[in-house]
Order: sequence, then structure tokens, then C-alpha cells
Amino acid sequence: MSDIDNKDQTEMDPADMEDVEEVEEEETGENENSKARQLTVQMMQNPQILAALQERLDGLNGSPSGYMESLPKVVKRRVNALKNLQVKCAHIEAKFYEEVHELERKYAALYQPLFDKRSDIVRAAYEPTDEECEWKVDEEEELTEEMKEKAKLEEEKKDEEKEDPKGIPEFWLTVFKNVDLLSDMLQEHDEPILTHLQDIKVKFSDPGQPMSFTLEFYFEPNEFFTNTVLTKTYKMRSEPDESDPFSFDGPEIMSCTGCTIDWTKGKNVTLKTIKKKQKHKGRGTVRTVTKTVPNDSFFNFFSPPEVPENGELDEDSEAILAADFEIGHFIRERIVPRAILYFTGEAIEDDDDEYDEEGEEADDEEGEEEADEENDPDYDPKV
Repeated sequence: MSDIDNKDQTEMDPADMEDVEEVEEEETGENENSKARQLTVQMMQNPQILAALQERLDGLNGSPSGYMESLPKVVKRRVNALKNLQVKCAHIEAKFYEEVHELERKYAALYQPLFDKRSDIVRAAYEPTDEECEWKVDEEEELTEEMKEKAKLEEEKKDEEKEDPKGIPEFWLTVFKNVDLLSDMLQEHDEPILTHLQDIKVKFSDPGQPMSFTLEFYFEPNEFFTNTVLTKTYKMRSEPDESDPFSFDGPEIMSCTGCTIDWTKGKNVTLKTIKKKQKHKGRGTVRTVTKTVPNDSFFNFFSPPEVPENGELDEDSEAILAADFEIGHFIRERIVPRAILYFTGEAIEDDDDEYDEEGEEADDEEGEEEADEENDPDYDPKV
């Protein structure tokens, strides 16, 4: 039998031998690819390697390929013509955003009567009619008759226990506490003050004036300060920088100005008094010194760092202003137009749903990777 096998092997067609060699090479290649995939997966799961890769990629980002330098002079001349066209595009884009600002101003006037009515309801200046209070409940929100009856009894019990509340108590304070970006700014001593906040409005700059917007915070009379309105104005620019026109990416906030808060004596939550003991070097006597220092508070929002004329800021001021611009933009774009949805938490749920979907997609990808590894005959979980 062995002789027959040897005979078959010696008499095998050379072409068949080549096929065998090719198959063996392909199988070897597949094994190498499989091991490479395993190594890649392991590397991608190592945070230190990922950080090093990201640092390397950041360094490569925007690095010239050297192709431009190799171009003939006549081609470089045409490239310069294209860059000049791009500068003109940037100027047209700036005009586009100026017109968008005009549209925002126009529609702000249409929204304002609705926002005014919202304010009237919140501060109990207007009681909505039964028709205005009707709300169609989604199928998912529908309750069983038993649950409806239970909820009704609980509401009646609450109404009996306390006086009929006016308007919607702590409306804006609840909005702030529901939004992470704003709740991070809140301190416990800010909350009693914000219960007096009745409305927030956005005012756009007048036609023909430099682009800007002002946030106006309206307060009812209170024991903390005498102001009825606190303001924060953001100045914007919507034109390409002559020294770097290609960096233009729409309007940017250039500076912001707060206002002076007329605090009632002893009620300024942006300052705190501390006592320090000092020992005299010679006599050894100890004395207590009282010192006033800045205190964390939401109301520091109305005292932003001033931007010098040369525009240069230290790192701390730059970080504070960057966060300030983000907060101002968020209040203007999201909080004021959709306040009720942040009060109820529905806007926050929508945001969470978006993150959940991204998370599920990531989980699916990880699951696929794990399945691939399990199906891989060369996969060694100990490696």
C-alpha cells in the first residue's frame, strides 16, 4: 500500500504539485492574517497603545505630503488662483451667516409673544384655560384606569396638604438643575436666589450694528439684590481673519460683558469671609485676620474675565471664557427656546437616547469582534 502511495506521489503531475504548493502557501497566509488580526485586536484594547497612536495621528494630521513642493511652477500658479477663489468663498459664507443672523432676529420677534405667555404662566400672571391645558398623551404614556385613579387620589391629597401653588414654582431652577452644563455651575447657596428667576430672554443686536446677542435674566423682587434684570452680552464676528482666511468656520464669539449685581449687604454669594490665624515671629503672639475671598457661584457668570485689546489671555482666563461662550450659546440655542422640555426632562431623555444608540452600535461592534475571535480556530484567549 505504501508502494502504491509512493508511486502515486512520484508520478504526480508537476502542475498538480504546483497547485499543492499554492494551497499550502494560501493556508499559511491565512494563518498569518488571522494572527495579525488577533494582534491588532489586542493592541486596540490597550489604552496606552491607543493613546500613543492618537498622539502620533495628531502629529500627522495636516502634515504636508511634499506633493505641493514637487509641482511645477506653472501648476503652483494655478493653485494660488484656487486659493484666491477660496478666500472669496469665505467672504460669501460670512455674508450668508450675517443673513442668518437677520433671520434669527426676524423669527425671534415671532417667537417672543409665545415666550411672554410662557413667562406669564410660570409666574402666575396668567391662568391657562382648560382648552390650553389639554395634552394628547402618547400611547406609551397612557395609564390604566387603576393607575389614573391612584394618581388622582394622590394629587387630591397633596392639594389638601398644602396651599394651591401659584404658577409653576422653581421653573427655571429646575431647568438649570436638569442640565449638566448648568447644574455644574450651581452651588447650594445659589438655589434660593434662582427660585426668584422668572424669565430668560434673548435680544439680538439691531440691524446695521455689529453682530451680538444679550441674555436677559428677569428676577422678581428679592432679599438678595436690587436688580430686576441681570444681563450678559456676547459680541460676535462673522468675517474671515485677513491673516488666516481659511480658518473661518462661521460666526465666533469674540468677547462677553456681564453686569454689576447690586447685592444686599451680607447677601453676596460670590464672596466669602474666611478667618486666618497669624503668629508674630518675634513676640509669638497669635492674631486672627478676617479676609474676603472669591466664592464659587453661578452668579460669577455675570463677571467674566475681560479680554484685553491685544486679545492675549492667560490659560486660566482662556479656559473660563471658552466655557462661558459654550454656556451662553447653549442658553441661547437650546434652553430659552425649549425650556419646558428641559423642565420636564424630555429634552434630556432625547439627548440620552442619542448616546444610547451610539453605545449600542459600539456594543454590537464589540460583540462581532468577540464572535470572530470565538470562530477563529487559531484564537487563544490566554494571549
